[in-house]
Amino acid sequence: MASQLIEDHRSGAEVHAGNELCQRKSRELLAELGLPNGLLPLASLEEVGYNRSTGFVWLRQAAGVTHTFESIGKQVWYDKEVTAFVEQGRMHSLTGVKSKELLIWVTISEIVVSPSGTKIVFRTPAGLGRAFPVTAFQLADAENNERRSAAAPPPTDLPATLCWMPDLVA
Repeated sequence: MASQLIEDHRSGAEVHAGNELCQRKSRELLAELGLPNGLLPLASLEEVGYNRSTGFVWLRQAAGVTHTFESIGKQVWYDKEVTAFVEQGRMHSLTGVKSKELLIWVTISEIVVSPSGTKIVFRTPAGLGRAFPVTAFQLADAENNERRSAAAPPPTDLPATLCWMPDLVA
């Protein structure tokens, strides 16, 4: 079914092939839409397409892949074809993405960033949702790492447990 949707929206779409270019274009698209750039961590992309007039996006990879978001301890499975309709801060009618909850894989059909931009909500086709911090899906890039290392180091006279504070409030 996803393949048919892709063919229906291919006309007039920006289509990119090759892993390196697809990686860059998918991250650029996520950033343009106000979504975290690590939301779709697909390592071997073959094709990325975006039809701006319909808002349809697709990503193709050689095989399905499971990714674990370490900071929240969640496993997510991405099929060979991931499709969605996108708009600012939102992906809906999503196909090809499942999250492991306890012992079962749950289909994810919608992803929405909160108006404050600090939380991201994942919804099932039944409308059930779960929110996580946006930072759990953000890639640490070289520019951010340079800024962090250039910042003042924490005081060394305090115990390490007092120097580190998790980003719970945003």
